[in-house]
Amino acid sequence: MPVPIFEEYEPARDCACPGCAHRRRTLARGRAITLRDGGHPAARGARRALVLATAAGVVLGAGTPSAPAAAKPAPGPRTVASDDPGTPQGGRSPLHGRPASGPVGRPGAPALAKRIDRTTIINRAKTWLDARVPYSMSEYWSDGYRQDCSGYVSMAWNLGTNEWTGSLDTFATKITKEELLPGDMLLFHNPADPNKGSHVVLFGGWADETRTHYVAYEQTRPTTRKQATPYGYWNNSTKYVPYRFNGVTGGVPGAPAPGPQPAPSAFPGAGKFAAGADNPYVAELGKMLIGRGATRFYPKGASTKWSDADRAATLAFQQAQGWTGADADGVPGEHTWRLLVQGQGKDIPPLVGQAGPAGKPAYPGAVYFRPGQSHPAVAALGRQLLKKGFGTYYTSGPGPRWGEADRRNVEAFQRAQGWRGASADGFPGPETWRRLFA
Repeated sequence: MPVPIFEEYEPARDCACPGCAHRRRTLARGRAITLRDGGHPAARGARRALVLATAAGVVLGAGTPSAPAAAKPAPGPRTVASDDPGTPQGGRSPLHGRPASGPVGRPGAPALAKRIDRTTIINRAKTWLDARVPYSMSEYWSDGYRQDCSGYVSMAWNLGTNEWTGSLDTFATKITKEELLPGDMLLFHNPADPNKGSHVVLFGGWADETRTHYVAYEQTRPTTRKQATPYGYWNNSTKYVPYRFNGVTGGVPGAPAPGPQPAPSAFPGAGKFAAGADNPYVAELGKMLIGRGATRFYPKGASTKWSDADRAATLAFQQAQGWTGADADGVPGEHTWRLLVQGQGKDIPPLVGQAGPAGKPAYPGAVYFRPGQSHPAVAALGRQLLKKGFGTYYTSGPGPRWGEADRRNVEAFQRAQGWRGASADGFPGPETWRRLFA
């Protein structure tokens, strides 16, 4: 008996049921994804009819050549991520153009971590930052990694596979906020609906001493970016969980080798603060001066190497005490050191309020215009932005604490000057300040 010919039912393209909608999405992506239990009800009935008809044909047509076996359906359903904005979620996959390795396709398998140091993780993250890799959940960069948030972390950790937010934690161990170091990740996976809100970023270090903001390396629209970010993230902050990659080795990138720290109570002698000096006492001096108002002299923080910044900051502190002549030479003596150690004397006054060119406030330094910073210069900037008509993003204030509203207003002012790119990043430099107060 001949085996009946089966023609699969093709639902109308305007059918709105979830199965048909999913089918149209997969066809649009050019992928042959077979759903084990999904699809249109008529299609499921037709498939069942095929099975019954085929079985009947085998029984009734015993001894006759059998018909070609029907293709086996793909094992199990697969999640297809939406490309809608605000859903930065991909799926598990091998490296593009390379054979699968690791746990791809084997849920629950142990995550095998390659050894990698923190410096290498950050340097790998910077390669996409420098290349300005466009965000995509369907495209792959030249290194084989998918151009979305989880593909970015997979690349930085050198996993050898493209993971997703639902699997990255199998390569890592949960840690606390206090334990975060560069190269760790902050992960938000939404198991109820992975395509809504799930996201992951690389932790690049704290942006300020308050630990309210950190430097985040992330793959997001339109391209890879690095910026100061509120802890744990702009949205759903409480749901971002810190993790440490199981294969990480080494310490913090750029950190000096640990060594004995001097007790700050005893003055080490003026010889420790001379040209060419490189010792922990210089760094200790810088930290104490920063705490007394010398932040503008240290845009990159205190260093163990004696520099003109240390001399200028020390001079400013000495002049704040009213000293002149040989008593204010920019080199710390016993009296200067004692005041700093004991927290006595007067702090270095801020530049805001002091006369600049044409009687305008002098630019106080970029350090005050960063997340978590609070300074009268921020309030003065905000008032001038309002005066110039660039206060659209203020819902209250402005105030002395730098925030996203300040940055966006400054960005609008910079764009009004015709600046683009890095010249219009929302962080005021000397030229922005000069034009704003002109």
